Amino acid sequence: MSVTAAHSNGKVPLHETAKPGSRPAAAPGSRLAEAFEAVERVPVLIESRQRVIAAATAETARAGEIIEAVESDVALAISVLRQANRGGLVAGGIAGIPAAVEVLKPAGVLALAGTAPSFDFFDSSGGWELKPERFRVHALAAQRAADRLGRVVGWSERDELAVAALLHDVGRLVISRLHPGYKVYFDAISRTPEQRLREEREQLGIDHALVGGVLARRWNMPSRIAIAIERHHAEDAEGLAAMIGTADMIAHYCQGEAVAPERLRAGAERCGLSPEGLRDLLYELPLPVQDASRISEPCPLSARELDVLRHLSEGMVYKQIASEMHLSVSTIRTHLHNVYGKIGAVDRAQAVLMARDRNWI
Repeated sequence: MSVTAAHSNGKVPLHETAKPGSRPAAAPGSRLAEAFEAVERVPVLIESRQRVIAAATAETARAGEIIEAVESDVALAISVLRQANRGGLVAGGIAGIPAAVEVLKPAGVLALAGTAPSFDFFDSSGGWELKPERFRVHALAAQRAADRLGRVVGWSERDELAVAALLHDVGRLVISRLHPGYKVYFDAISRTPEQRLREEREQLGIDHALVGGVLARRWNMPSRIAIAIERHHAEDAEGLAAMIGTADMIAHYCQGEAVAPERLRAGAERCGLSPEGLRDLLYELPLPVQDASRISEPCPLSARELDVLRHLSEGMVYKQIASEMHLSVSTIRTHLHNVYGKIGAVDRAQAVLMARDRNWI
């Protein structure tokens, strides 16, 4: 589908989006620019803000807890990724929250969380017809489904998978702002995601997946994230887009909403998930998350290597860890290099997450 939509029937062409910092274009393009800006100010869940504040202001900043809080909140994720990618300082853009937090440091994330508008589920929606909490719940369901799917098929880039899943429907916020009376979003019980996408295109001339890709590019995120968002409903989606589209359908299923079984089966196949594996996911995901203590897997790491991971999980940098363990920084790096080789991790964040998941730290 073309990025440009028709002017008729109130449809808004995406090419009229005003550039950041420029004077808004004439209506209806100005309405789209205003909707984009509104999404960039979508409120943060007050609990997420409090968790960031607690983790960032602790005696030793707890980067792991900051990352968890940001990854559980669409608004925080948008804010952190936009700021980390501002100016294009990292070639190709930052795709994951751990890398963004490393760039901004706990103090930078704290500043963003502290100045962002917030909402409480028990208060009003702040003028959003598509309530932030409802939007967040589905985003987290898709993120959880994507994480489980990624584990099963051996997807290596888990951080970008988490971000793409969390932001896959961000275009819905734009459309709900442009068309506040459009009720198709609230009928997920009887309409599949593909049916609702088709109605968007027919009735509005744009669809949320396309708009979400535009937003990701506006925020200087890596092109693979933007492509995954805009193509996650495509019948021929591959790679990250197929992973997100399949996770989205699994999340709808787990929430008791309509999905097309054949479409779900085909998506899972493109992800490398067998029919038996898909059945297992559909059975397991609605169940409560099991305690990490029930995970049993032998640990191949030495005591020193585990100590390094524990300190990393507490938010320490190499120099602090070296001082704490009375070792050189180069020795700390060597320990981490050995950890990566033993458990198949690609970076520090993944090594810590894998160790936590397996109850080693």
